[in-house]
Amino acid sequence: MKKLKHPDHFHLLAAQGWLELGNHLEANEELEKISPELRAHPLVLELRCEIYGRAKLWPSCVEVADALVRIRPKKSMGWIQRSFALHELKRTQEAFDSLLPAVDKFPDIWTIPYNLACYCAQLNRLDDSKGWLEKAMVIDEKAAQKAAIDDPDLKPLWDGMSGTMWRRE
Repeated sequence: MKKLKHPDHFHLLAAQGWLELGNHLEANEELEKISPELRAHPLVLELRCEIYGRAKLWPSCVEVADALVRIRPKKSMGWIQRSFALHELKRTQEAFDSLLPAVDKFPDIWTIPYNLACYCAQLNRLDDSKGWLEKAMVIDEKAAQKAAIDDPDLKPLWDGMSGTMWRRE
């Protein structure tokens, strides 16, 4: 894999900066300045996937994330982004199915079981949803709880339990 060199590396950093500032349009413009032969570089694809997600360009996000899963299967980002984009496209069962293999690949990443919990809740598989949420909490209780307390994807779970598993503090 080729390394990104100046000026391509500069454009990647500038795009990251724009994205951190919340401007996905300028971030995308910076990525377009990268040499065409390096636009399929994994670092460029990762950032492009984030840009598409922020822009809610879900079909494009799925396409780029799928490429990331193929070329960097040992990195969780592509797996997570692909399933999230599929879910946003109302392809929630497909999102669940595509993320499930990542559970064993990335046992320390709480967002994977957390997202599976969300997908199960949306699919009305509430017992499965609760089980996945508990697995996410074993990995990082505070992060999972903070994410879950107001997540609309988990509303079916909370409705089935007459409220969340926690009290607001």
